[in-house]
Amino acid sequence: MSEPSYPSPRYAWYVVVVLMVIYIFAFIDRQILSMMIGDLKEGLNLERDWHAGFLMGPAFAIFYTFFGIPFGRLADAHNRRLVIGIGLGLWSFMTAGCGLARNFWQMALMRVGVGVGEASLSPSAYSLIADYFPKEKLGRAIAFYGMGIYLGSGLAYLIGGRAISYVRGTAPWQLPILGPVEPWQKVFFLVGLPGLLVVPVLLLTVQEPLRRGLWKKSRPASGKHPSAIPLAEVFGYMRQNWKTILTHNIGFALLAFSGLGTTAWLPEMFRRVHGWEMAHFGLVYGSIFAFFGALGIFSGGYVADLLSRKGYGDAKIRVGFLAAWIWFPAGMVFPLVGNADLAMLLVAPTVFLAAVPGALGAASIQEMMPNNMRGQTSAIYLLVVNMLGLAFGPLILAMLTDYVFTSESYGVEGIRYSLLSLTVAAHLISTLLLWKCMGYFRDSMDRLREATG
Repeated sequence: MSEPSYPSPRYAWYVVVVLMVIYIFAFIDRQILSMMIGDLKEGLNLERDWHAGFLMGPAFAIFYTFFGIPFGRLADAHNRRLVIGIGLGLWSFMTAGCGLARNFWQMALMRVGVGVGEASLSPSAYSLIADYFPKEKLGRAIAFYGMGIYLGSGLAYLIGGRAISYVRGTAPWQLPILGPVEPWQKVFFLVGLPGLLVVPVLLLTVQEPLRRGLWKKSRPASGKHPSAIPLAEVFGYMRQNWKTILTHNIGFALLAFSGLGTTAWLPEMFRRVHGWEMAHFGLVYGSIFAFFGALGIFSGGYVADLLSRKGYGDAKIRVGFLAAWIWFPAGMVFPLVGNADLAMLLVAPTVFLAAVPGALGAASIQEMMPNNMRGQTSAIYLLVVNMLGLAFGPLILAMLTDYVFTSESYGVEGIRYSLLSLTVAAHLISTLLLWKCMGYFRDSMDRLREATG
């Protein structure tokens, strides 16, 4: 029998919009710390840059990545909307809880909670979107969802810069039992609590779609949800595709390593090197990041779908490879430019090109894996991407500034050389891996047709 038709395009795109709105809230909660490095160091008595880098990176990312695997297993066998809803409540609550932290370890614990909660979102969202759209439209759909990265981060800069400036002039809150909340800590309440109040209502309008492309060994006799595939069998199928998985995951992860390291420390670079206030930086960079980032990630998905319709079996990998190469001129120059306005002008194409591959890694995983392995393999992909990108990108850049391009030798200029060396090395290795991945990916698509036929 032929497979039932997909849901109506109008409703399918509505679901993507809802998921993107949730992703925006997630990234506002995740990214707000990069606007508050000075406040964190002063308010929590942090001595070194790497302390702030740890809170932005490993404290969040290690738990975000590892909890993605159990959430991915839930997404493969249970209601994906419910999985997202539980995680949403947790990360919003823990973001507000950051406003109560009194020291480094309390803040680290709250960031762990944010990471665990956000781990629920993308494996379920990718799996849902793949069941709402045929593969020739999947790149654009996942790219549209991925726009939440740039819109959310851009809003974190825009709102965060203004909010931080506003709350500094207010009196502390005196909360019963919990004690005082300093002005800078109020920002966490302002960005965390709306997620608890607004987004769950939207999530209730999302329906669980029919699962398509199930692995033929595990198709259920009846009902919508397949049985969970043992991890050993998931890893067995991944071993058959190990060359694709290795070059794909690390290739895209290194682009995230470059992009997320830059995003975390660019506000501080402009403050130290160019003397920009955070409110001004947030307005300018937030607008650039939201517009050019969203445009870049959607353009990547659009071009990949276009090449796919023209018969390129490796379209998503190919576009990621090309974008990584084209990044070099602007990406290498902007950290070294002495004029702040010119440097920010060069940031715009850098953001655009860094964003182009942003959804393609996830979209290609959905394309090459059986349905009831997508959540788990997406979680493993996110584990690699976020361990390199979120956990180590901000941290290694901070350590380069602390111990290689030190203030004793480079003064305030050290941070720009840390950023340059980290991003160039990551892009060089990534381009080599993605070039090799294109052929491996075509082989994996042949295996998929056999496994789901």
